[in-house]
Amino acid sequence: MTKDPITSIVACNLCTGCGACAGSFPDFIKMVDDPENGRRPVVKQTRAGHEASRAAVATCAGASTNWTELPIRDEIDAAWGPVLSAWEGWATDPETRYRGSSGGAVTALSQFALSNGLASGVAHVAARSDDPRLNETVISRDAEGLRRAPGSRYAQASPAEAIHEISAGTEPVVLVGKPCDVASIHKATAADASLAARIPLTIAIFCAGAPTLVATNALLDRLSVPKNARLTELRYRGEGWPGLMQAVWQDNTGQEHTSEGISYAEGWGKILQSSRRWRCRVCADHTGAFADISVGDPWHAPPKGDTEAGQSLIVARTARGRAFIEAAMEAGFLVAEKRSRDVIAQAQPNLSATNGAVWGRRIAMRVLGLSPPEDRGQRLFSLWLGLPNKQKLQSVLGTWKRVLRDRLWRDVAITERVQ
Repeated sequence: MTKDPITSIVACNLCTGCGACAGSFPDFIKMVDDPENGRRPVVKQTRAGHEASRAAVATCAGASTNWTELPIRDEIDAAWGPVLSAWEGWATDPETRYRGSSGGAVTALSQFALSNGLASGVAHVAARSDDPRLNETVISRDAEGLRRAPGSRYAQASPAEAIHEISAGTEPVVLVGKPCDVASIHKATAADASLAARIPLTIAIFCAGAPTLVATNALLDRLSVPKNARLTELRYRGEGWPGLMQAVWQDNTGQEHTSEGISYAEGWGKILQSSRRWRCRVCADHTGAFADISVGDPWHAPPKGDTEAGQSLIVARTARGRAFIEAAMEAGFLVAEKRSRDVIAQAQPNLSATNGAVWGRRIAMRVLGLSPPEDRGQRLFSLWLGLPNKQKLQSVLGTWKRVLRDRLWRDVAITERVQ
């Protein structure tokens, strides 16, 4: 039997691990945690499984997106996706603000969605109780559920798996995820009006890439967590801005220990980010162009210390997103001040350079016979032209070097099979 489309997307390094395919066809496709390759779908190798795989391609933003569907008005929108309005702010509840990755805006918006009747649940990721190194998709239906998962989770996650539970139910659910997750939800709801009616709002969290389990284990080694310990908590962000990376574990007598805390700069910059999969390195949307609302760090106004209360950059992508943010402020869930529409470039200059390099990386892939993602209508070439000449050259030559070093021409193979 020849490869089915989803398996081929995984094999070609195009899969983002969002989980939309598995959420759409849970009887035939499931997500598995591969330590080296990340969280990836595995298709049941039957005729019915292949049929499900062919249908699931319509939900896959890893292989392609269509920016021509977005209302691009000017150069700001062309670079970042629609930016109707932007604010800097934080959750009014002190605990929510303190425990959030920056200012707790995502949690505050989620709480408002539950309190004002927009939704009966919020789909998001949380640490697995049996193994906090891994994530699971959950639907929280009250503030207590949302408090389970404050702060960023720098590990593989598949929140679009929630499609299955949302479709099977009758209640509206807000979905929170990475830009790639929300892009797949956008494709899924465009193809299914009943699903669209059950997802009244999407919130994307700015993302620079998802580390693998190998990187998480390296982080635990840095935190001096014993190999035979029972890990009970792993915090990547939160409890201040940006917060410390810290672990809690139990030894074989049941005594609990807390590791030292290391800075975000050390944990992300020196340990986690190097393990991002190739698909993350050729991603052209790190800020959630297809969401109603996107939220990230306002690094142009850096925190005074690792554990100071933080603030969030909040971007309205759609009219309903803008109305929702304004209503949350009026209801007292958020405190925020308006910012100029070009604030993303100010707050995330590293992502400006990353977006510019993507065209060079993808053209190098084509020359080497590899399949890059297809993002119709996105002006990647003009972003690449805006780079200094040295960075233009690095984007191409660096890709050739990585392809040879990592042997990226080889198919990604996930060994687990669906029975």
